[in-house]
Amino acid sequence: MAVLTVLVDQHCHSVVQADLDEAGFTRLITESDRPPAPGTSPFDSAIGLAVRRWCPPVFGLPALAEPAAYLAARRAAGAAEATRRLLTAAGADRLLVDTGLTEAGGRPLLPIAELAAAAGAEVHTVVRLEHVAEGVEADPAAWPEAVAEALAAACAGAVAVKSVLAYRAGLAVPAGPPTRAEVVRAAAGRTGRRLTDPVLLRHLLWSAVELGLPIQLHTGFGDPDLRLAQADPALLVDFVRAVEPSGVPLVLLHGYPYHRQAAWLAHAFPHVYADVGLTLSYTGPRAAAVLGEVLELAPFGKVVFSSDAYGLPELFLVGAAQFRHALAVLLAGWQADGACGTADARRIEELVSGGNARRLYGI
Repeated sequence: MAVLTVLVDQHCHSVVQADLDEAGFTRLITESDRPPAPGTSPFDSAIGLAVRRWCPPVFGLPALAEPAAYLAARRAAGAAEATRRLLTAAGADRLLVDTGLTEAGGRPLLPIAELAAAAGAEVHTVVRLEHVAEGVEADPAAWPEAVAEALAAACAGAVAVKSVLAYRAGLAVPAGPPTRAEVVRAAAGRTGRRLTDPVLLRHLLWSAVELGLPIQLHTGFGDPDLRLAQADPALLVDFVRAVEPSGVPLVLLHGYPYHRQAAWLAHAFPHVYADVGLTLSYTGPRAAAVLGEVLELAPFGKVVFSSDAYGLPELFLVGAAQFRHALAVLLAGWQADGACGTADARRIEELVSGGNARRLYGI
């Protein structure tokens, strides 16, 4: 079955545009900021294999070329040209970019306009709630109003907001918003710039609900700053129920290894969507099996693609290629088994590759 070439990448970040040595490159193909096992590198992983599988042909090398040969070819092309080739090879015509990060590996990220030009894609912004709130300097008594004003200004023209609550306090949040008095007290007790107070973080979530934009929520695995057990999307169920009457969409990013919980929430609640970004890149040869586990329960109209690419343009291509390949393998197997027909497979492909995201974000 032919696979659609055009995708909507509904959650990603910008990239560095620099000539990278192996150390600089490999720091950006792992979620860990710690050293690899002695005698190995981050290339010795499922995502390392995925980079070597999909990216070398962009530079005229065979798939699975050795890392040294690949990096040499990348440098020979030049940073700007390498970025352009990799981004355009990913084949996404819309990128929804989280603007809450400004550097990767100590290097600045490309401005959004330059990312759009390099990718040949239309870019939409996703506003990170915590990043906005951490920039607010106000008397505690005025903090709720100051944050509301800052969010409204930051979200002008944005298509969604994002929360990293999972990193800061975990996803087991009470159903309703805190009272204004609780928010003021928490703001008065705040120390440091980083926002970690559960009351203030919950207030941010409900401020986002009032904005009415789709809310993307980090769930599942990430870097060592995360407590994984607190990132299980099933912990959000009280919040999900409380938000349901508003109709505000909740998009559960990543999910792995809790992707089946995310699929259940998407199945059970009309305003919940399950994203497969990051998960398919990092699971390498197992991507088709993992995608199948999401689609076991999540309705086909509730699953969205993203790359969650960050720092390296390679990760846009890896995310897109892993998704396309996994979906093609999965749907071919379903057809061979008589579980669906050609028209069914095409419909599923169209929904998950971009149709759902276009409908969800109105793009």
